[in-house]
Amino acid sequence: MPETSQLFSRTSLLLGNEALQRLQQSRVIVFGVGGVGSWCAESLVRSGIGHLTIVDSDCVDVSNINRQIMATVPNIGRPKVEALKERLLNINPHLHINALRMVYDRTTAAEFHIEDYDAIVDAIDSLAEKADLIRHACRTKACFVSSMGTARKMDPTRLQRAEFWKVKGCPLARALRERFKREKDMPRRKFLCVFSDEVLPNRGEACTPPLSSGATAAAPDADAPAWHARKVHTNGSLSHITAMAGLMLAGTVVQHLADL
Repeated sequence: MPETSQLFSRTSLLLGNEALQRLQQSRVIVFGVGGVGSWCAESLVRSGIGHLTIVDSDCVDVSNINRQIMATVPNIGRPKVEALKERLLNINPHLHINALRMVYDRTTAAEFHIEDYDAIVDAIDSLAEKADLIRHACRTKACFVSSMGTARKMDPTRLQRAEFWKVKGCPLARALRERFKREKDMPRRKFLCVFSDEVLPNRGEACTPPLSSGATAAAPDADAPAWHARKVHTNGSLSHITAMAGLMLAGTVVQHLADL
């Protein structure tokens, strides 16, 4: 098995040994390991993050294959966090990884102990849970970054990074701001988002919604937490957009933790 110094020799060459050590000692949690979060998690691991927690309640569905890094035909039906954990340990066998097949919401928030992490990544797309996570994360001292909407986009050059209240042209960011104002419960600090101001129409016909936990239509998995069921509707998306958004989130975290 290669030593950690061998795995990350190119990272050390660019950032220096001290920065690499900070990355290896840092604790990061990623909420949602779909089209954005899965790429973010892999980039964090390949950059040298030594302690990672990944959170998602869904299982790999055939509709995930076009954009999620661990979504392959043999993995259909497997919990996403288990499939991704296996992949990440094949990249860095020394990685300390915790895979939680859970939903983040108000009833489970305290179980994650996010105040113990150095960085928090929000890559979930259910509006109520996303709003709650943003509020929760903004009460910690951790580096916090959030992905806005990445569906219905094709032009990667329109992806950008901005402080949440300065995000323009993103329907998800607008919906979050309206929710915060309506509920009179604002995030307590500023935070960076990755977003795109491109919004394309869906040109194809809607498909049957994905089944949870690899279940069949005749026998749905009653034990699967229904995080995906909280989504308003399904939109088309492409891997080069979701992947780039995930990589931008990871880059923001690495830059902060490396303290360059």
